[in-house]
Amino acid sequence: MTVLLDTTFERSVEAIASQYRKTLSPGDKLSAWVFDDRTARHRAEQMLKDQGIEARFYSAYKPLVHYVIEELDILPLRALHIRYPAPIEAPKRFLLEAYPLAGLLGESVALSWEAVTCQTQTMLYHYELALTYANGTQEMVRVEAPNRHHLDHVGAWQLSPCGWVYWQSTSGYSGSSLYTCDYVQLFETAIDAITQAEWPAEQPFFEELNISVTLPCQDTPLAFGLEHMSLAEGLHEELYFSLLEVYQKLSGLPLGDRSIQPGQIVPEIKTRTEAPPSLTITLRPLNTDDAAAEEITMLDSAEHPLSAAKIHAELDTIEGEALHAKSRSGRKLSARYHIGQERAVIISAAQHANEPSGIVGALRAGQDLSRQAGSHFVLSPLENPDGYHLQQRLVAEQPNHMHHAARYTAFGNDLQAQPLGGEFELAIRERAKAASGAQLHINLHGYPAHEWTRPLTGYVPRNFELWSIPKGFFLVLRYHQHWKAQAEALLEHVTEHLANVPGLVAYNRRQIKAFEAHAGRLEFTIRNDIPYLLTRDDTQLTPLQLITEYPDETIYGDDFVMAHQVQYETIMSAYQKYQLIKLPATSQ
Repeated sequence: MTVLLDTTFERSVEAIASQYRKTLSPGDKLSAWVFDDRTARHRAEQMLKDQGIEARFYSAYKPLVHYVIEELDILPLRALHIRYPAPIEAPKRFLLEAYPLAGLLGESVALSWEAVTCQTQTMLYHYELALTYANGTQEMVRVEAPNRHHLDHVGAWQLSPCGWVYWQSTSGYSGSSLYTCDYVQLFETAIDAITQAEWPAEQPFFEELNISVTLPCQDTPLAFGLEHMSLAEGLHEELYFSLLEVYQKLSGLPLGDRSIQPGQIVPEIKTRTEAPPSLTITLRPLNTDDAAAEEITMLDSAEHPLSAAKIHAELDTIEGEALHAKSRSGRKLSARYHIGQERAVIISAAQHANEPSGIVGALRAGQDLSRQAGSHFVLSPLENPDGYHLQQRLVAEQPNHMHHAARYTAFGNDLQAQPLGGEFELAIRERAKAASGAQLHINLHGYPAHEWTRPLTGYVPRNFELWSIPKGFFLVLRYHQHWKAQAEALLEHVTEHLANVPGLVAYNRRQIKAFEAHAGRLEFTIRNDIPYLLTRDDTQLTPLQLITEYPDETIYGDDFVMAHQVQYETIMSAYQKYQLIKLPATSQ
């Protein structure tokens, strides 16, 4: 193991309180915005209050939502009209940052929005709230939201939340300025250290690049869906995707290019209440340990993701020819080719290994299909074993985070971007296609079950804007030229079937309503209450590819059961309908 950096930072909420305790006098006022939790901010306020200083410490991250849960009494509220800043370069930024306010307020409060066009600059932006109470009285409230306009690590301009300090003395003097918080210092220190390090000329640059962080601030659960506010999770996302972008730029690739192979980037963010913020960056060998065994779980009632050992054991119950490939770390990919007289279908899961519900749905469907006479399919339930091992490692510390570091392979690439004819993860699909001749691929995916943000580089995740807020379960159907009619027929049947899955339509409607309150109209076509995208793609391996997207990062209990039930129902309905569709003449 090679240590690139090992350092600690002073906690900003404590540093500000200590500084202004010395420089301000009784009767003076202080307002500060920091990246920290309510407990720490309240403690700092009390410290200054003991000196006669009137202090308020606010959250720099999602300040409007923090105001609502910390200060606003919703019960007597009848209506809320919000005028929000709409900077020219990012007009929806502050509206998105207010998510999930509509869900928190509920049906009893009439919520309306008004955009106020403004310049993009470093400043103390603010929301203007007009509150109408049940007794008819009204109140105006101003909620500040400090942001800085800055160049990020790849030279792009961003408008990002930031720390801020405003003070006013009884003698009439005052000051207002940006404050670089510990949270920002830690992130920028990590990026600078890695950017300035020497890397090999050829990819991959390392086996595992580990960024171990300790933060004292705790997550804040929200009373809507599976939402929470987590600075720890936000930092994981920032570090992971920012470093991918650093290596994309270093390699001369466009931002978001999924063929990049830097190695496995692993931000591990711990939360320890009284520990100072700390950062350790190391280069490590790939982790090849096996995950611990788990207790016996029935697939149809599984309330949590399965271990890799359990996945392999369940796959082994299906008769057929074993197909294999390997991962970068040497882990074995296994698929099962179940031969029959019907049209062949490929069923795969865990291309992105932090999307676990598809694994259970795929195994359940594979086992049921294998008991049907004539069934013909290839089942590949764990396409990215290195990523899946990392996912289980990360959820041991932060079980409810989305952990996108586990999304890609240990090369750092999306397996779908690997070159054809290779020996690693993508090879399992090529071998499935070669063995079966399948022309339909059912590719099971998921996406975050709660809001996904990058707080320090513009808030909304770059190149993943569509995925930042949950919007229910939806489908993506891609087809080759001459296969559009078959795609349409498959889509109609599957969505009609899914609309009868208990609870799914209500779930979709609820999530879409909250999405549209903050992100605008959902730009998907909806059929039978199931949103979908239908696009032509002549580059994919099969003429038809049906992709599922369930918000499953990261869920448990009844939510997880519902997720893999929907994945299962999608497979079963698509498989059955595909047997009946008239195929194009060119495929006969």
